Amino acid sequence: MTTLLIKNAYIVTMDDHQREIPEGGMFIRRGLIQEVGPMNELPTTADEVLDLKGHVVFPGLVNTHHHFYQTLTRAVPAAQDANLFNWLKTLYPIWARLQPDDIFVSTQTALAELALSGCTTASDHLYLFPNGSKLDDEIAAASEIGVRLQASRGSMSLGESKGGLPPDSVVDTEDNILKDSQRLIEKYHDAKPGAMTQIVLAPCSPFSVTSDLMKQSAKLAREYGVHLHTHLAETEDEEKFCMQMFGHRPVGYMQEVDWVGDDVWFAHAVWVNDEEIQVFAKHNCGVAHCPTSNMRLASGIAPIKEYRKAGVNVGLGVDGSASNDGSHLLAEVRNAMLVSRVKEGLTGYSLSNDPNRKLMTAREALHLGTRGGAAVLGRTDIGSLEAGKCADFFAINLNKLGFAGMHDPVSAVVFGQPVNADYTVVNGKFVVKEGQLATVDQGRLIEKHNKAAKRLLA
Repeated sequence: MTTLLIKNAYIVTMDDHQREIPEGGMFIRRGLIQEVGPMNELPTTADEVLDLKGHVVFPGLVNTHHHFYQTLTRAVPAAQDANLFNWLKTLYPIWARLQPDDIFVSTQTALAELALSGCTTASDHLYLFPNGSKLDDEIAAASEIGVRLQASRGSMSLGESKGGLPPDSVVDTEDNILKDSQRLIEKYHDAKPGAMTQIVLAPCSPFSVTSDLMKQSAKLAREYGVHLHTHLAETEDEEKFCMQMFGHRPVGYMQEVDWVGDDVWFAHAVWVNDEEIQVFAKHNCGVAHCPTSNMRLASGIAPIKEYRKAGVNVGLGVDGSASNDGSHLLAEVRNAMLVSRVKEGLTGYSLSNDPNRKLMTAREALHLGTRGGAAVLGRTDIGSLEAGKCADFFAINLNKLGFAGMHDPVSAVVFGQPVNADYTVVNGKFVVKEGQLATVDQGRLIEKHNKAAKRLLA
């Protein structure tokens, strides 16, 4: 299929003009958007024509932080009611049993879930490689699903014997980590617009890698022009660890190890002060906001309003499928809006006291999930529906019970309970069609995934 015409939809462009076109459409050729606008301004024929009357169409959602492999350890009883450090210590020994096939099947499960929620680009953070597992296993699995992948070569080198949090059984040597990082960049990284696979270097966290590995990873990434990613300031425990181990708060530590710049984004970034927010703004660091995970692990509420006011790029992440227990990115859009309002309430929000103080809107939350995420990943080819951008989008049929009585078709998908996408298109190709996965057999995938999950806990 060379050309695709979407017609009669409510198009939400998320472009600079924030256009919403009630009777709109898109003309797509070879995976790129050629035209977006009212139907009377578009071609009338194409290789495939899809009438989406009654549907609202958005740019594809961008997931800026995930751990695909954790789909295998969702709702583990011993980890259900733990904070981050105890949760990790419970699950590390289980993850040490992962095999290459587990990485493959968990990647497909996570990406299938994401695609069904409207996600078209996903960044994953794989930071342990037991029993011969490689990032190659994830990349191969993603290519079959058809979602764009920012594959982060994570790492852990600071085991318990050296003062770190993870057991020594799941850490690797720094020499091996750096050699494999270079191999992956040279083999897979595609810097061109429209890339389906890009490599990111991502030492796991301040409490699981050494300062030297942080510095060497930054140097290697900048030699090759790839981005950097890590967890930062997720909990108060981490703040205390960094002060004891490095003599700095987490953000100050990042400055010490050359981890600030427009090629860096941090997951969570909950426990920061006003001065540290300005550090992010000055150096153009991005933030992956993971509201559901932060609630699940009782980590806190990130200062998203303050970040945005300072000009910091913020995207959304579902985070680990064992600290969210789902991979529904549209649900993350909703939770980002709601938890922002909770934070306002905790600070004494009152329109009567401050008429300039506003609650996060549904459209602002959708911006975080689309253009915000694209900016965090450093991608200008995705995030909005406009000529020249990648044909990545999702569509939701509003003729459903949960949308009955909704008076705003855009806000409806955020204020209403999260639903699955009826169509998800990446690079002009259907990944979800008529509400069903189009690239893999869902039933067979579930069967394989459950078998692997049971083996890990046996």
